[in-house]
Amino acid sequence: MEKEILTPEEVAEYLRVSERTVYNWAQKGEIPAGKIGTAWRFKKSDIEEWVNKRLSPRKTEAQIKGILITEIFSRDRVLFLNQLKKREALLELIDCISKAPQVKDREELKREIFNREELMSTGIGHGIAIPHVKIRSVSDLVGAVGISKNGIEDYQSLDDEPIRIIIMFAAASNQHAKYLKGLSYISSKLKNEEVRKTLLQSNDAQEVYDLLIIGE
Repeated sequence: MEKEILTPEEVAEYLRVSERTVYNWAQKGEIPAGKIGTAWRFKKSDIEEWVNKRLSPRKTEAQIKGILITEIFSRDRVLFLNQLKKREALLELIDCISKAPQVKDREELKREIFNREELMSTGIGHGIAIPHVKIRSVSDLVGAVGISKNGIEDYQSLDDEPIRIIIMFAAASNQHAKYLKGLSYISSKLKNEEVRKTLLQSNDAQEVYDLLIIGE
């Protein structure tokens, strides 16, 4: 950070996000930037001020909603799904989320996720599904993300559209308030068509994580 004018590559390295994320933020006006010709450039002092504001506890979207999203999601729990069937896609997410330290019993998680789907599909429309459970063997709210490029046809979504984005949540039995806040946070974020479009276009787990964590 010795230079006053930075390239997208330098900003990406400084912020520890993908270069594509930096371009997306610049195009949407979410980060201070300007163009010299056709190239995006960033003023060092503006970026530092922007970072300081984002790191302020009263400014973060997650904390405004009363939860710390970085404790729920992880880059390692972002999957790009090749399965075309609901059961196989859910099993891959279950296997992934079961590796998190918050989950103590994979079999209970698996059983309750599928029991929940039998009661009613968690496909909420617009290509989104949010399978979610509260169980005794989970110590704290944890989430995993699945992105399907081809779509899952047999999910039985409310609007009968193929499912392309799956967010799985598991919470402790006594975490009702935090559980609802997590569901509300992700549901609100995915209502944004641009967010959904960017998620589906991405091939990078870090970019998906950044988009869910840092804001719309």
